[in-house]
Amino acid sequence: MAAALEPGKLFTELRAACADDWRGYVEHDFVRGLGAGTLAENAFRHYLTQDYLFLIHFARAHALAVYKSDTLEDMRDAAAAVSQILNVEMGLHVKYCAGWGLSEADMAAVPEARATLAYTRYVLERGMAGDLLDLSVALAPCVLGYGEIGHRLVGAGTARDGNPYKSWIEAYGGADYQRAVRMAGAQLDRLYARRGGAARLDRLIETFRAATLLETDFWQMGLDAA
Repeated sequence: MAAALEPGKLFTELRAACADDWRGYVEHDFVRGLGAGTLAENAFRHYLTQDYLFLIHFARAHALAVYKSDTLEDMRDAAAAVSQILNVEMGLHVKYCAGWGLSEADMAAVPEARATLAYTRYVLERGMAGDLLDLSVALAPCVLGYGEIGHRLVGAGTARDGNPYKSWIEAYGGADYQRAVRMAGAQLDRLYARRGGAARLDRLIETFRAATLLETDFWQMGLDAA
């Protein structure tokens, strides 16, 4: 298996502080099922539907990041992320889901699962109550965690012909997403250098752990639907 990426000093420290919870997230049975190609299709379809709803709030979180930014560079980065999600990623997700028999209208009509509500509202709450660093750390298990999962699965050779989840694995383990992971890790380090310090680390670890557990619940939500 390929070694895990190390996208930044702060992320590495946060992950180490939450090692057991992080392992439960990136090695969850849902993830194992993706790699083995044995995940129940109903579980994956339910996940895809909720991920569509999640992306909407993901865009809102980055819009909040524009407001929370105090430099033009950060504002432009956050605004670019909003545009990327709304104008590119949503379309790609809808196209991918169509291959699984899911229409955009169908996904938009599905109620948000409790796991979706819990994580997305937690991220927005941390951003509203805190600053851009708090918001970015709350988002990190999603942004950086998917990169680590994709990297692990590709490195383990799971993106093989015959695996129905091959394209999902390749998307998150591929060069484009891995580049985005490194950029997100570097941004965390920049924010921590400007806004962080030892006095904030315990609270950031608490945020990271909570977000990691909520992401784990998102996987479990998919399994429970099978």
